[in-house]
Amino acid sequence: MRKAVPREPDNLRAAGGPGAGRASAAGAREDGGVSRPREQGTVWVVAGAPGAGKSTVAALLLQRLDPAPARLDKDVLFGGLVGALLAAHDRPPGEREGAWYDEHVKHHEYGAMTAAARQVRTAGTPVLLDAPFTTQIRDTARWAHWVDALGGPDVRLVWVRSDAATLRTRLLTRGDPKDAGKLAAYDAFVERMQPDRPPPVPHVEIDNRTAAPPLAEQVHPSLWLQ
Repeated sequence: MRKAVPREPDNLRAAGGPGAGRASAAGAREDGGVSRPREQGTVWVVAGAPGAGKSTVAALLLQRLDPAPARLDKDVLFGGLVGALLAAHDRPPGEREGAWYDEHVKHHEYGAMTAAARQVRTAGTPVLLDAPFTTQIRDTARWAHWVDALGGPDVRLVWVRSDAATLRTRLLTRGDPKDAGKLAAYDAFVERMQPDRPPPVPHVEIDNRTAAPPLAEQVHPSLWLQ
């Protein structure tokens, strides 16, 4: 879904010869004039329980959206930092849930991702956020507040559906040490994540349960129009 980039008026574009009158991300022109501000890029939010298949869905979206969004993946951005932080505070290396983690780690992870997405999209570049975002998508008031923090519409939620059995199989199969805490208290993890319960905010669902159609058949650029 290509966002139109505003063109400069012909008389301004031609006045200074090649390269003159180019607009910056903020809308200020290099020659001191004023151009129209660019439209903000769309934010695509790929959310769902850990192990649901968000990374696969995000990769498919990146292949099929034009222009391709800038992807901000929580684990890629913060995985090493979080590991060092847990070690420094003598926390279990597989801890990724709970009150301590939410207050001292997750709050800052999501805050940084939100600020970065807002900054990137002001230049007209679409953004794809890849993380569970459980708190943000499970409450309509929090969702509205988060959309405002991201800079306002257009924010599109792609929710990846799973179920308890499929999720356990995927977590065991991928063998990630970060999943140790989830598997150790699996019932409580499923209760928090609600992998089979759609969020109460506008979204497109991608079904990644065992019997669902292949993801490649479900993910396509027009999915938001369905």
